[in-house]
Amino acid sequence: MNFSSKLLENAVNEVSQLPGIGKRTALRLVLHLLKRPKEQTHHLAKALNLMVDEIKLCKKCHNISDVDLCEICASPKRTEEIVCVVEDVRDVMAIESTAQYKGLYHVLGGKISPIEGVGPQNLTIDSLIDTVKSGHVKEVIFALSSTMEGDTTNFYIFKQIEKYNVKTSTIARGISVGDELEYADEVTLGRSIINRIPFENSL
Repeated sequence: MNFSSKLLENAVNEVSQLPGIGKRTALRLVLHLLKRPKEQTHHLAKALNLMVDEIKLCKKCHNISDVDLCEICASPKRTEEIVCVVEDVRDVMAIESTAQYKGLYHVLGGKISPIEGVGPQNLTIDSLIDTVKSGHVKEVIFALSSTMEGDTTNFYIFKQIEKYNVKTSTIARGISVGDELEYADEVTLGRSIINRIPFENSL
């Protein structure tokens, strides 16, 4: 691909590093940005800079937040007795969109996957165990995707917390085996949360 401008080429190279975007799509996006009024593109650049520089992870649940404690953890309307364990922030958004869950979350930041070099030490499992140890939690819901890595992670966490007096459950299998949670429709996901089953029964 020949470029008449080094600045254009650099922009295309950067955009093409985004997931699912090749060089041709990146070129189309960059040319679109050039056609827009400059202030609109400046607003986009400013929003991205602010996001990268100022976004935080909630010190309690590790969800993405603008402040140290996210809105969900800070809300007096949420119960601390139930913690839903998810892989990442997209799963929090998916479950929240169902309006069926009123507990708190714990974002692991991934799943145990030896093939990809991801072990328990690379996730936020230790802080989840500390949360359970505090004695405030009465139920932990495993809401990871029903893949081999998700099931492995669920089982690992279950073995770490089973000695504490806490109920463990998993979302009902209205979510197909192998499906990613974020792609489930809201009705199915909502029913899966409501109709969760004891984790031991899923083994």
